[in-house]
Amino acid sequence: MHSRAWIRRWGWVISFISVWLMSTEAIAAERVVWRYRLLQGSLSVDELTTLAETGEVSPALRAYFRLARRNPRQIRRVLNQEVTVNPRLLDRVLNSPLGNGAIDQVSEAIHTPSRQADRQAMRSALVLSASDDSRITLIEVMQNYPTEEIYVDGDRLADAYRQIEGLQNRLGELLNGGGLF
Repeated sequence: MHSRAWIRRWGWVISFISVWLMSTEAIAAERVVWRYRLLQGSLSVDELTTLAETGEVSPALRAYFRLARRNPRQIRRVLNQEVTVNPRLLDRVLNSPLGNGAIDQVSEAIHTPSRQADRQAMRSALVLSASDDSRITLIEVMQNYPTEEIYVDGDRLADAYRQIEGLQNRLGELLNGGGLF
């Protein structure tokens, strides 16, 4: 069987199994180490999840937002902004050259502590985030990131979000008659 045909037929199954195995290991981001302009800090994913879900701002978050001159409501909106995707198609695209390029760009803003396996970690976080409700949010990506710490470069975060939106648009084009290979 030709390798591309094999990948189209079985690649999503293998990716699903690998993502499932990674998720059963219970490794998920617990801390976000962030950098924004000259500021740098560390926050728990739980604090950010509480902000995203309830709007409640912890004292540590409040101090960081004050220093960064950011409105917590604006950050909450960014954490919860949704990108709708078909999980199976997302997996196919993320395992293509187009998807690898998008993941590499997103990984400039959101990455592993060691900068090793950024592509695999981001792919896993995106697929896991979309798997239960066909939507991806930044807070879900952070919650599903397969390392204990996730590094976020706030200066590049807007570019990363645009990459995810662009990926959503490309997925829509594929659904409307385009081809992946």
